[in-house]
Order: sequence, then C-alpha cells, then structure tokens
Amino acid sequence: MSEIWRASTEVLIIGGGPAACWAAVHAREAGAEVTLVDKGYCGTSGATAPSGTGVWYVAPEAEARAAAKASREALGGYLADHHWMDRVLDQTYANMNRLAVEGRYPFPVDPATGDPLRTGVQGPEYMRRMRAWLTRVGVRVHDHSPALELLVDETGAVRGAAGHQRQRGRDYRITAGAVVLATGGCAFLSRALGTNVDTGDGALMAAEAGARFSGMEFSNAYGIVPKDSTITKTAYYSYATFFGEDGRVLEEAGSARGRSVIARTLLREKVFAQLDRADATVQAQMRLGQPNFFLQFDRRGIDPFTQRFEIDLLAEGTVRGTGGIDVVDDDCASTVPGLYVAGDAATRERICGGFTGGGSHNAAWAMSSGSWAGAGAARYARAAGAVGTVRGLGRVGLRPAGARSLTAAEVVAAAQAELLPIEHNFLRHGERLRPALARLDELWSAAADGLGGVSGNERMRARQAAAITAVGRLMYRSALARTETRGMSKRADHPELDPAQHHHLYSGGLDEPWTGPAPTRTLVVAS
Repeated sequence: MSEIWRASTEVLIIGGGPAACWAAVHAREAGAEVTLVDKGYCGTSGATAPSGTGVWYVAPEAEARAAAKASREALGGYLADHHWMDRVLDQTYANMNRLAVEGRYPFPVDPATGDPLRTGVQGPEYMRRMRAWLTRVGVRVHDHSPALELLVDETGAVRGAAGHQRQRGRDYRITAGAVVLATGGCAFLSRALGTNVDTGDGALMAAEAGARFSGMEFSNAYGIVPKDSTITKTAYYSYATFFGEDGRVLEEAGSARGRSVIARTLLREKVFAQLDRADATVQAQMRLGQPNFFLQFDRRGIDPFTQRFEIDLLAEGTVRGTGGIDVVDDDCASTVPGLYVAGDAATRERICGGFTGGGSHNAAWAMSSGSWAGAGAARYARAAGAVGTVRGLGRVGLRPAGARSLTAAEVVAAAQAELLPIEHNFLRHGERLRPALARLDELWSAAADGLGGVSGNERMRARQAAAITAVGRLMYRSALARTETRGMSKRADHPELDPAQHHHLYSGGLDEPWTGPAPTRTLVVAS
C-alpha cells in the first residue's frame, strides 16, 4: 500500500448527493476552504442522481404555505415543527431559484403562462449541474474516496476524517476545522435504485463520536417495485389497481395508504398491479417525468397501463424514513462539537414528523439542511482555529478486537436476514422485533471481535457491514420503545395512537445502545 496522503481544509464535507453539494456551495460562500470526499462519483451516486423528484417548493403566500404545512401533519403523527417547516420552505424557495440562475438548471416553462415550473428536478441533470457549480466556486472534490472514520482532537471535537482513495490505491487523512456528514441514509443494500452507497456510514461514524439520534423508529419505509426490479417510484402507484394471485382486486391496497395490505398479502401469495387509473394525459406526464421507470417495462414488452405485472416491496430504511442524527440548532449542528449533519443522514422529523415519502420534503430538506450545515460549519471552523493532535475513532470493521474471522458479506447477509423481511421490519410486532434485535446484538458483538479487512475495498465493505448492523440496532430499539402506532412506525401489537407518547425518541450508543423520550416543540396535539 502506498504512503498515506495527508491534507487539511477548513470544512470537510463527506458525501456527494444534493445535501453535500449545497453544503459545499454555502461553505464556500461563507469564505471557507472546502474539500468534499465521496464514496462514489459526486454527481452520479446516491438516490437522487438516477431519479426524477418533486421538491417541496411553495411560493411565499400565506394560504399556500399553511396548506403545505398542514398536508402531512396527521400522517407524521403531529411531530413536525412549524419553525423548521417555515425555514425549509423559505430556504427551498430561494435555493430552487438560485439553481435556475447560478446552477444553470433548465427548468421547463408552463406553456399556458410562460412561468418556470420549479416544483421538481430531473436527478441526473440536477446533480450534473450541482457538480459543475462546485467546480466553478472552487470546491476540491475527491471521488471514489470513502471516509472510513472521523478524527477528533483532545477535547473530542471532530476535526477531520480518514479514508481510502479507491482509484489511487492509497489511504488519506484530512484534518479540518469542521466536518459536514451528508452521507445519505441506510437502505441495508436492498438494491433499491441509487441506494448502493446508502449504507449508514455517516450514522456509524457519528455514533462512534457519541452523537445523538432521533426518530430511528421511523425508518421502516418500503417502496413498491415491479418484481426483480430496483426502481421504487411509489408515487406512480397512486394510479394503480392491485390484484391477488387469483385476479381478485385488493380493495384496501394502495401506495400512500394501504401498503400494509400489500405486505400482508405478499406473505401468502403473489401480488400484481396495473396503472389503469391514469388517463392519456397523465400517462404522458409520467413517461416524461421518470423515463427509467418505464424502461423496465419496455424491455419486458409490458404496457403497465393495460397489463398487470407482478410487484414486490423493497426496504428503503432511513432513505425514505425520517430518522437520523439529531440536529440541535438552526445550523444543523449535531451533539458533537465540530460535526454538522445534512440530508438523509440527519433526522427529518423537524419537517415531516414520523412520515415522508420519496422526493418532495426529502429533496427540500437536503438542499436546506445542506445550506445551513455548510454555512454553520464554516463559521465554526473559523472560530475553532488550528488543528492539533487528532486520533481516529473507527473500531468495528477497522480495528477488530480479535483475529479477523468474519467477512463483510457474512455480516451483511446476517443483518439483512433481520432487517429486510417485511414481517420483521414493516409489519412490526414485539414478538418478532425482540428476537430480531437479539440476533443483531449478537452479530454486533461478533463483528466487533472479528470483522475487518486489509485492502481499502475490504475495509470499506467491512465498515458498510458494521454500519448496517448499527443502524438496525438503533432502529429496532427505538421501534420497541414506541409502544403505539404513529407515523410510519406501526406496531401490530400496539395499533392505536397514544396521546401520552406525543414525543420524540432519542437514541445512541454502539456497544451499549440507549433510547429515551424527548419533548416535541409542535403546538399541535393529536386527539
């Protein structure tokens, strides 16, 4: 292995999706020297890059904003915070307008009015434009350079990261005044489109630094896909009728409400769908909005509007859930000094409560939280001063306590056996959650003792395996602690909403995980 490459910067951003890019833009505008490291190729990796996505973009009109905030409060279990919703709506509106001008994004125009349509973006073009924007403003981008651990100084403040540059075949160590984690969520390597890099790496590194998490029970999102596909464009299934294997209509099945009907039916038999509720105009709009959704059908010779096709559910975890690293101020700082969080790595409860879907609020949160985290990290870095002696925090998957005896593939397979089945994670019940969590705890102990690697790629995969396991343990502990049904955290053994549990759930820890309630700031109380 070649000699370690060492560098320094004022703000280090870990990630390469929209949250990371907006963080880089705003950190540069705050006057900071900025370096970005991405596990993949910034601009093409992550869940946004291959997708068409709506954005929670609402004009600054009182009635429209009020309606936008009210639209999902009940779905989210009345846990959203109006202060944060207002901030995100303002920042998203500003950022989308900046994307059109400074980002040079070619928004379509309404032929009837001539007004630009800025309620959505095409992921490939959006991320291509964001990468070009980073280049113009002088951000140093290092692709194929996964971060493997955070670096902290003698006070415990985060002051950089260490990792591996895959194409150069060398390790790196970058010290920084502050770090922004924008590493995405965790989809447990379920094969959902664009989530192969979303393995909870940032969550693992944050937990090692002692960061607090919030809302990890809201992480059991499952997307509808054609059988053996990866494309989870669940919004399109609002135009679908669902059928059992014998051809009967599943009356209560649906994409927004009724997905649990699909899940329960899948445990017994095959389920089919047909997009027969879309008229000709909607069909054309759907094809224009998400071409790759239809490519899979075109290749199979299926017309999804007139023919039935078999479907399945794919786990999307915290990519489409709302749980993540907790934010403690308007700059999206974590509970650890020097560590800022953005996008799917951070909790989205502030604007979504316990429920969100694809795009929309997630996309708005990514660009807003990224903007605040980048600017906040720049201010912190200026005040923090020079970096002294630092040490790495990485343990499981990097520095096993014993001899290497487990491979990353073995750990991932064992974790997936507990985290992917819909009867464990989606159709939750304490009698299934408790033994699944016990097996994950045993897996963590085994990984701590014997999971590791020698080459850069082996260590990256080992850390991914450790991260998936760590996220799963926080997720199931939080799910067991919330003994009610609220938002997407549904408990078959506790099917009712409990007004006494109108609170957030904090969690954290690795060897000794913990959970605890925390008050909500929202003034809306569920009846």
